[in-house]
Amino acid sequence: MNYTQATEYLYNQLPVFHRIGAAAYKTDISNTVKFMDCLDNPQNSFPSVHIAGTNGKGSSSHLIASILKQSGKKIGLHTSPHLIDLRERINIDGKLCSKNYVINFLKTHQKDIETIQPSFFELMVAMAFNYFRLKKVDCAVVEVGMGGRLDSTNILSPLCSLITNISFDHTQFLGSTLPAIAQEKAGIIKENTPIIISQTQTECKDVFIQRAKQMNAPIYFADENYELRNISEGNEFLIVDVYRKNEIFIPRLQCPLKGDYQRKNLLGVLQTIEVLNTIKGYHISKNDIKEGIKNLQNNFELKGRWQIIKQHPLTICDTGHNEDGLNYVLNQLKKVSKEKINFVFGVVNDKDIDKEITMLPKEANYFLCKADIPRGLEVEVLASKFEVQGMKYQVFNSVKQAYLQAQKDAKKTNAMVFIGGSTYTVAELLKEISSNKYKL
Repeated sequence: MNYTQATEYLYNQLPVFHRIGAAAYKTDISNTVKFMDCLDNPQNSFPSVHIAGTNGKGSSSHLIASILKQSGKKIGLHTSPHLIDLRERINIDGKLCSKNYVINFLKTHQKDIETIQPSFFELMVAMAFNYFRLKKVDCAVVEVGMGGRLDSTNILSPLCSLITNISFDHTQFLGSTLPAIAQEKAGIIKENTPIIISQTQTECKDVFIQRAKQMNAPIYFADENYELRNISEGNEFLIVDVYRKNEIFIPRLQCPLKGDYQRKNLLGVLQTIEVLNTIKGYHISKNDIKEGIKNLQNNFELKGRWQIIKQHPLTICDTGHNEDGLNYVLNQLKKVSKEKINFVFGVVNDKDIDKEITMLPKEANYFLCKADIPRGLEVEVLASKFEVQGMKYQVFNSVKQAYLQAQKDAKKTNAMVFIGGSTYTVAELLKEISSNKYKL
């Protein structure tokens, strides 16, 4: 078995949510428990920080991991979905696990895999936790896949947990109201384990307080303790003064993640680090925080979050895809000093996107496409929705074709290019770019 064969086995033999959607979703974690038992429960061999939320959990996970690495610790990072290579889910100190590790893991445990039949996500969680044990990480930062209560990562007993944001996403699994979704996310709150909430939301606050009380878990609302002031943007960084309880905590903090939504994420990250500093063995200085955030892309590279791909024409991608995430992205776009936007847009087929389409700027030119996954919404169906709204669009057979035409037109009209709509549209573009399949 080589690496190509290994990835084909993972994608073709196991249910993969990001490819097929609901058919891959499990309503309990029994498979995870069984498979972890086969591995002698690697999740019990390292300390961890567990992160849930609708939006912001990937960014927050990367920022926390980078700060912890800056403080001198060996840090494992598990996030999902991946954008280019599945090994992005198994990361230590910014380095992905080897291809040989993936191959050998599948060879060694193939019998157990075919007996238990875990989903792709369940297997990747197990593979990551086993790797973190093998490499003896000092701590692992682990992002929840979906929800929290029934997520495979919820077998962890973390040092602390963070919930970033609650918005409408995966409502067919998590519930159709914000309190119902919050209840699922609150499932990561463990007994006597601190829980941090990045963003106080009226509809969700009592859900978290009640769950924390049931579990005797100390609860911290980050935006009640931290505040960002004097916010500005340079060419490379978002620059802020951090205040704690109305006193200056870190002046002129530089963050390479410039999306407006990162401001709320930063508060949760800062509160999480404060909580970790109360735990034996954690001595994270203000300088570690400053340098860890500033050096994020060197420590744990994060792709697809307001990522500038090129300057001429200005080309940006962002994975924001649900109502709340898209709203932040669109507000950010309004700040970009370009009169015209060429919007490369593709979505998945299991979400109600009618409201999201009404949020999109009417004056933009849309280059509609379908990501090359079974779960992608057929571009003809997408086009019909744009037709109803009277929006300007062209239809393309692939993300690649849509992107190239958007670039070509942008050079003629002095427009900017934006790629979004779903994580998988952005992922397909970044994968094409990384493999140099076509000229930027």
